[in-house]
Amino acid sequence: MKHKIFLLAGLATCFSVFTSCEDYLDRAPDDKTTEQQVFTRYEKVDGLVSDLYANCKSANKPLIYFNHFSLSSISDECSASSHEGAIPHQFNVGNYGALQKMPNGSDAGQYWNGLYSKIRKANIILEGVAKYNTPDNPQSGRDGDLNRRIGEVYFLRGYLHYLVLRAYGEAVYIDHVINPDDDMTFTKESFHTIADKICADADEALARVDASNGGNYFGRVDKGACLGLKAIVRWMQATPLWNGGSLPNDTRVFKSEYGYDLKRWEAARDAAKAVLEAKKEDGSNRYQLYTKYDASDFKDIDGKSNTNNEKVQQRLWRMNFEMDAIMSEWVWFVTKDKDTGWSGDILPPSQGGHARQRPLQEQVDEYEYIGPDGYGYPIYADRAKADGYDDENPYEGIRRDPRLYRDIRYHGSWYAGQQLNTASGDDAVSGSYLDQASHTGYYLRKFYKDGWTRGHGGHTINGPAIWRLPAFIYIYCEAVNELSGPNEEIYKMINEVRARSFMAPMPPATKTDKKLMNSYIQRERRVEFFYENDRYWTARLYMEPDDTEQLAQENSYRDADSWPYAKTQRFSHGMKPVEDPDGKIMIGDKKYKMKRIVVNDGRVFSSPRSYLWPIYQEELKRCPSLVQNPGWE
Repeated sequence: MKHKIFLLAGLATCFSVFTSCEDYLDRAPDDKTTEQQVFTRYEKVDGLVSDLYANCKSANKPLIYFNHFSLSSISDECSASSHEGAIPHQFNVGNYGALQKMPNGSDAGQYWNGLYSKIRKANIILEGVAKYNTPDNPQSGRDGDLNRRIGEVYFLRGYLHYLVLRAYGEAVYIDHVINPDDDMTFTKESFHTIADKICADADEALARVDASNGGNYFGRVDKGACLGLKAIVRWMQATPLWNGGSLPNDTRVFKSEYGYDLKRWEAARDAAKAVLEAKKEDGSNRYQLYTKYDASDFKDIDGKSNTNNEKVQQRLWRMNFEMDAIMSEWVWFVTKDKDTGWSGDILPPSQGGHARQRPLQEQVDEYEYIGPDGYGYPIYADRAKADGYDDENPYEGIRRDPRLYRDIRYHGSWYAGQQLNTASGDDAVSGSYLDQASHTGYYLRKFYKDGWTRGHGGHTINGPAIWRLPAFIYIYCEAVNELSGPNEEIYKMINEVRARSFMAPMPPATKTDKKLMNSYIQRERRVEFFYENDRYWTARLYMEPDDTEQLAQENSYRDADSWPYAKTQRFSHGMKPVEDPDGKIMIGDKKYKMKRIVVNDGRVFSSPRSYLWPIYQEELKRCPSLVQNPGWE
């Protein structure tokens, strides 16, 4: 049996665990390193933990989740090109299921088999250390290195189970090594049971790791990461999919446990607050918002030029790269996915790229405008037109959230001294995802260093982070709002996140209107974490595809010019320029106005099956006691 019910990958021989150390069962009988020799040497165990870190990186790569595409392209953030087998398109049209591999050509380490294989490695380390009483690091000038590594493994085991939970919902929590002669009857556990076990692992790690890490240790699990894991999981438990929501034709095994419970929001609030109040060893705050550089600083990477027409402040693009920002804001992250090659892939054709990821109008519409009264409002607000918003001149006809200019290239935008023209030339709006140019009218800009062009040096990308500080600010504020309504505290906290991006505050009405405050929190989450592996999961946690209001909106607004668009994940829209002598957008000697378009990328959302990923049928055959996820039966 190749995997022995997926949980046993590498069990009989342990080959897959020892990738950096000597493969002690992969040697000739007269020249092999034994299990005992591995687990009685600290440096060998340290190597195994380092390998597990690398495994966790491969399990959740935000920029290239589908080999060469992010999850943005299968949400209402982006559409994608046809390169590399058109993986996102295959996903969007539903060309995957329980009988076939997920649409990236391989397991890639982030699906059921791969995740449980990595979990098994964590359990082997924990049991091996306990069995052989591994000694502490003899070379270190500090005590407790082994205890720290054990703490890191507990965190990583919990984190890997979190990835299972996020994608599959009800699953199996494995906290020991499965042997071939063990009972192979596995049954699902409820979402909340698994979440509690993840939090228990986080607590085990919390007691062992340092408050923060610097120097060569920076990036390893610290107490903040442990608190972050708990907060993310507690928030997931409180969201509608697992707290009050009901799927169409709901066949979840433990659906009776998913009724609404206000205490889940209390747990989310408290867990998020713990992250916000985390301290370093010296008692100072572990996390704080990055505020280097001021609103008038638009310098490029050379520290002198300004090639973006004063639209993107230096702080906005540096917060994704600069070490000061990473050290103060990033709660958990893995090392870079890709750098120069990825950047080149995303560029417009005129700059040598082929626009693999193309932002959608659904995302662009979420960036607010700044009203005459100095507050931020959605462009679909009743007051927007009276305030001066013009959908034919939507980008610079009125001031928009500065994050829009940092994240999106649009018709008339400037980058590296070049103005984008999507009306003619190589970058003109195409008719299909099969073309090199964008079929949405937009190109990705986020994660680019201002002034960088292809062929002019490297473009190192350190992120995106898995979890950043604003995530926990939003969780805390949302939980407070859910429990007792809005107040001055959460109004101030959210505005601090906006202010560090030079965005206007929320209107005062949010301080007394619970529903309005929630709408701003959700929009903030969407804008702040655009293209950071968040939106795909969040839309499902909040059950937006089957939300009553969203469905009604979908039925009422199906053509391009009727908006705001529903968040049901079933439609895609963009913008194209139309030459008009009265247009307000000038490029060269021509004037343009913008017109909304329908993007035909074929996407479907089928309830209930599109909420959770399918367990491969081959695994269900090996373990008949498991139950398939809803809609995949």
